[in-house]
Amino acid sequence: MKIHLFPTRDFSGISPLLNLLPQRIISWSLKMYMVESKGGAIVCMLLALLFLGTWPAVLTLLERRGRLPQHTYLDYSITNLLAAVIIALTFGEIGKGTPSAPNFFTQLSQDNWPSVLFAMAGGVVLSIGNLSTQYSLALVGLSVTEVITSSIIVVIGTTMNYFLDDKINRADILFPGVGCFLIAVCLGSFVHASNAADNKEKLKSLSTEATGFSTDKETLKNNVVRESDVENGSGSAEKARAGTAGFLIELENRRSIKVFGRSTITGLAITFFAGICFSLFSPAFNLATNDQWHTLKEGIPHLSVYTAFFYFSVSCFVVGIVLNIIFLYHPILNLPKSSLKAYLSDWNGRGWAFLAGFLCGFGNGLQFMGGEAAGYAAADSVQALPLVSTFWAILIFGEYRRSSRKTYILLVSMLFMFVVAVGVLMASSGHRK
Repeated sequence: MKIHLFPTRDFSGISPLLNLLPQRIISWSLKMYMVESKGGAIVCMLLALLFLGTWPAVLTLLERRGRLPQHTYLDYSITNLLAAVIIALTFGEIGKGTPSAPNFFTQLSQDNWPSVLFAMAGGVVLSIGNLSTQYSLALVGLSVTEVITSSIIVVIGTTMNYFLDDKINRADILFPGVGCFLIAVCLGSFVHASNAADNKEKLKSLSTEATGFSTDKETLKNNVVRESDVENGSGSAEKARAGTAGFLIELENRRSIKVFGRSTITGLAITFFAGICFSLFSPAFNLATNDQWHTLKEGIPHLSVYTAFFYFSVSCFVVGIVLNIIFLYHPILNLPKSSLKAYLSDWNGRGWAFLAGFLCGFGNGLQFMGGEAAGYAAADSVQALPLVSTFWAILIFGEYRRSSRKTYILLVSMLFMFVVAVGVLMASSGHRK
């Protein structure tokens, strides 16, 4: 005998609980569970902002603890896909569905492949962008990576979404918001330059005689050996205070991606490449759910945001797994070789990597849910995520500790402009007809 969890999809028993929810935020009817109001869209965007600003900090934490980025990304990819499956099987299956808005499983069997391909293309560019970000976080830093990639997304992606959404967002508010982002990006660049100069001065002032540290490559190699001797019991170790030159040296010795002596251009090139990839995934998802180019056959309903996100995440998962298995045996940036066996046995930090995947998966899903309701251009306000990333960078990683007054002034100015930018972009939200 077959047992069905919801044999008739009758949810009348929980209707008293549903009446407690704000009806303008959540639409509950015969169709799917959908966000339909501006208020609900803003709630989704704020949650997405928190999640999408936090997962890069988790990857940074693992890299700074010495875990290979290939191992971390493989774990991350699993839960990133799992988040999409959870969203599809819950939000995508609640309600009876209608011919114009079918449920998740119904859409899997429909002839909607043009939209599916757009969704999967978005997943491909997102996966490549996330993979690139994992390396730029080490080479350029958490705050600067997020600032640069977010700026490219706003300039390219938001403009594309504005026109794809048939200009449902208020241009007189939207584009000043884009301008605020650009100002914040310039301030972010100045913050990076000022902080880099501060670190350079710290390393210069470090006395080689007193500490045994120096900024030349040969001495740095000797310091790595010296730290290994301490771990083996021959010597004593003193943990350096955050923001000091000794702290910078200890971090270099411990982390998996070595950054001292590397060209700044390499890190910036990877960061800009990631930003370009990120700027394309949201417009591709927009095309998948709204079919602005009329690629679907007549009578075929548009993909729901949940179905599109599922296909989007499947392609993201496949690309991430394939590329990182290749990087296990053919690593880049002089990382050590690994193997599938070594990956499977590496449980150090696996829980954190799983958490990063969930945060990114649910963050993207919430961004798309908000974008479907209020316009994908307005949903790009989540690109204020450097606000969150900078908070974690200061709290966890000690970035900007013991920096100059100039750096602090620029940092506060950048954060203030990001607050203005996210507020302006949210205020430009329209309502999809």
